[in-house]
Amino acid sequence: MSWQRGEHILWHYRRPTWRPGDAEFVDPMTVVRDDERGLVAWLAPGTERLKAVLRNGKPLRAAEPGDRFVGPRATARGQWHGPGILRIAPPAVPWSVWLFWDEPWEFDGWYVNLEAVSHREGRHLFTSDRVLDVWLPREGAAALKDEDELQAAVEEGAFTADEAEAFRGHAEAAVAVFEACGFPFDEPWTDWRPDPAWQRPALPAQATWDFDELAGRTGA
Repeated sequence: MSWQRGEHILWHYRRPTWRPGDAEFVDPMTVVRDDERGLVAWLAPGTERLKAVLRNGKPLRAAEPGDRFVGPRATARGQWHGPGILRIAPPAVPWSVWLFWDEPWEFDGWYVNLEAVSHREGRHLFTSDRVLDVWLPREGAAALKDEDELQAAVEEGAFTADEAEAFRGHAEAAVAVFEACGFPFDEPWTDWRPDPAWQRPALPAQATWDFDELAGRTGA
């Protein structure tokens, strides 16, 4: 099943233990390309999205030690701030590559988000974040991100030590693809720009949330 250019999809990040009714991250996105090389999708500035938060509505980073990765969660409606992000998900690999730009369209670098191999249902893409990430700057060496958070996730029981070691191996594999100029680093995505005719995608009408960060605002 392939999606068409300009089609709107929903990109979900769920805990590995997710069950119906649990909080999750949901990003409405626009398909740029979808073929045998992988999915390319655009998260536009100002897009309304759902995100997991603490039960009191505060960000996950405000959690007490021992509660960030395994504690109960609520759902908040929010908005993607700052420049948009181009996400590229090669098939059957445990990561996606995000391209970041500064204003106005000055490329900043690639962010490798380690995650479960994604699967699709209808216009939904589902995956699960692995905490550990890789930053590939426009100039300079690759760097692991959030190693301390991965260790905290292991200590809380969100992942095993063996799983964490596997994630580090995935990070090394992603860097090897970058150094070998494999996909998507072999294509000129840094020069890509969104179609100005595209409409910003919206959350589905049936979406619900516990907290609304956009309450009282006008416009998107």
